[in-house]
Amino acid sequence: MDQYGIKNAKVNYQLSSDELHAETISKGLGVESSSGALAVNTGEFTGRSPLDRFIVKDDITKDKVWWGNINIAFDSDKFQKLYDKVADYLSEKEIYVRDSYACADENYKLNIRVINEYPWSNMFAYNMFLRPTEDELNDFSPEWTVVNAPGFMADPEVDGTRQHNFAILDFTRKIALIGGTGYTGEIKKGIFSALNFILPVYKNTLPMHCSANVGKDGDTAIFFGLSGTGKTTLSTDPNRSLIGDDEHGWTKENTVFNFEGGCYAKVINLSQEQEPEIFAAIKKGAILENVIMDDKGNVDFADTSITQNTRVSYPIYHIDNIRKPSIGKNPKNIFFLTADAFGVLPPISKLTPSQAAYHFISGYTAKVAGTEAGVVEPVPSFSACFGAPFMPLHPTEYAQMLSKKMKEAGVNVWLVNTGWTGGPYGVGTRMKLKYTRAMINAALNGDLNDYTYEDYHIHSVFGVAQPRTCPGVPTEVLSPRTTWNDDEAYYTMAFKLSNAFRENFKKFESYASEEVRRGGPQRYSF
Repeated sequence: MDQYGIKNAKVNYQLSSDELHAETISKGLGVESSSGALAVNTGEFTGRSPLDRFIVKDDITKDKVWWGNINIAFDSDKFQKLYDKVADYLSEKEIYVRDSYACADENYKLNIRVINEYPWSNMFAYNMFLRPTEDELNDFSPEWTVVNAPGFMADPEVDGTRQHNFAILDFTRKIALIGGTGYTGEIKKGIFSALNFILPVYKNTLPMHCSANVGKDGDTAIFFGLSGTGKTTLSTDPNRSLIGDDEHGWTKENTVFNFEGGCYAKVINLSQEQEPEIFAAIKKGAILENVIMDDKGNVDFADTSITQNTRVSYPIYHIDNIRKPSIGKNPKNIFFLTADAFGVLPPISKLTPSQAAYHFISGYTAKVAGTEAGVVEPVPSFSACFGAPFMPLHPTEYAQMLSKKMKEAGVNVWLVNTGWTGGPYGVGTRMKLKYTRAMINAALNGDLNDYTYEDYHIHSVFGVAQPRTCPGVPTEVLSPRTTWNDDEAYYTMAFKLSNAFRENFKKFESYASEEVRRGGPQRYSF
């Protein structure tokens, strides 16, 4: 550890998952649930802190990064001083070190060394990054380093941070520095953000915040979506092999590869009946975060008294039906998932290339009452490329890459509403998972591609093509207007959402072509 400025530490190198599980319990940092999974509490932070994410502004990044309130600049000299303080903090301590890598495709492999203060954080790294073989470890040379010290608190006035927690990327030193927060998602999202710069700038490869699976005929499906829209649930399909559930690259060779070696799924309201594969993955080797258990270790997945963002991480091999290695070819279908709490978007619709680019840049979902303080009715939430907090470049750069790849591969693009129907949140009901699965299966099987123009209805507000019929789905469900039984109320809400789309897109208009701009809602009033 001397090369990292960490002196006289007791280093636990490359401990197994079982050893880290036992270490966590023996140190009183976690408990074992009835399923055998480790349960921990991440402390003050139960989610990412976007306003405390920084990128060092230097010769590599200054002219390439889209600076602003998503990519916040950090001074290089201040980074070095803060890093030295963290290294001093970890010196003399017992720490946990793991060598791993990201990117399942050998041509894009990124070797990573992870240095953790806590054993369960190191177990998370074991789960989420790819695991080298013994032979690979013999001559392992890390390219990037993650230094993770949840117990270190920054002094904002001295260190240049906003508050005591921080997650900072330095592309010159190739370090992700994380402190003041125990939320493990910062570890994986740090490397994801780094790859979102490295791959498009140096490798001509599109990084994607998406899940992916592959059918028996080798057709790859890609699922974009923000947290809570169903990426993990819908890509974990017993009839298709899972490539990965969150982070992928789409190469110039037209392959799709997983960045990760595990899954990090929300478990709010998880049930064995609805999501059997994920439920079964919660066993020894998995880490549950911020859940509530009874005195026998049984988890109450409906209890959100700590956070709505309850999570589980597990190695991908906890899922039976996985792709080995985690690489797919021939992308055929792309699904944009949105949990529309306004209840006005069709449950599935087919997008034109210009609509696909528009919706990708927009990255829409909705916040519902109770998810954040002060949210009492549905609020539109836009995150460019369905992952703005992790995208160092301007969103249109990723959108242009995606458009080019979609045209080259001839993929079908679908907008899928996993949110509300029959009214907005509080009035309508959440779309049934069995209907969403049936619609996605129909798209994957080609059932919806064989339809003629007469088989689709062009939505009068959003301009998307919604099928009139779909196997396994009641016809009335396919028309959101029909489910409301109140045309005036429906169109009032639809125009409210379409106006929110247009307002959000204003900041991209000067970068987007006329074709892309015309992919959005075209009607302005009822």
